[in-house]
Amino acid sequence: MFDSGFGGLTVARAVIDLLPCEHLVYLGDTGRYPYGPRPLDQVRGFAEEITDFLVAEHDVKLLIVACNTAAATGLAELQARVDVPVVGVIEPGVRSLARATRSGRVGVIGTVGTVASGAYQEAVAELGPHLELSCAACPGLVEFVERGETRSDQVTVLAERLLAPVREAKVDALLLGCTHYPFLARTISDVMGREVVLVDSADETAFEVRHLLEGTALARDMGADPGRHRWLSSGDISWFRQLGQRLLGPELDEVDPVIWP
Repeated sequence: MFDSGFGGLTVARAVIDLLPCEHLVYLGDTGRYPYGPRPLDQVRGFAEEITDFLVAEHDVKLLIVACNTAAATGLAELQARVDVPVVGVIEPGVRSLARATRSGRVGVIGTVGTVASGAYQEAVAELGPHLELSCAACPGLVEFVERGETRSDQVTVLAERLLAPVREAKVDALLLGCTHYPFLARTISDVMGREVVLVDSADETAFEVRHLLEGTALARDMGADPGRHRWLSSGDISWFRQLGQRLLGPELDEVDPVIWP
């Protein structure tokens, strides 16, 4: 599993809870975050490099792209690149969004790169063509999470400004289209109002992983010993461990460095 930084830990938490016997390797590319403002071609290159690294160096049997921006650059290309299943977070999130709405008016918030890619717009058109979709790019929110600043007055003021388009659209379900955003769920809920359902793709992604594994030779026996978890970071590993433990829990203990060529 990989993400630009800490956001994918929401997906890691869901996978660990649902599939406690599976081994997990998580790579947070904190040395190059945030991905959102970067050109999509550059993010695609990062995703390909990380995919090749995890498959070749860690012999993974399944890969989760726990980063909306990376998934938006072309999940199909990553799936064709390697001989293991590759799962993204976009389609699972849209399926959850379609189930959560009552009015049919839904919203998606994400990074500039994710929203500009059109990936969510395409997924909604395919999986929920009856839905009326409003999207909003939210530059700056990822950086607050990466600093561990999730309940400050500053992040609330920024959220109020960035979320104005989806509030004005009167959506009743809002998909957090960046895996960092669940860490800001209380702030986002305060801004949107309690009547708006916040949808997190993490649980649905974990269910998809279980569906792909169960009944196959790839799945570990549910009666096996608890899975081992390995944590990798391309940035400051002490900071990754400190903030990661706060966001995920005690499973995030030792962090190993990754140095790109």
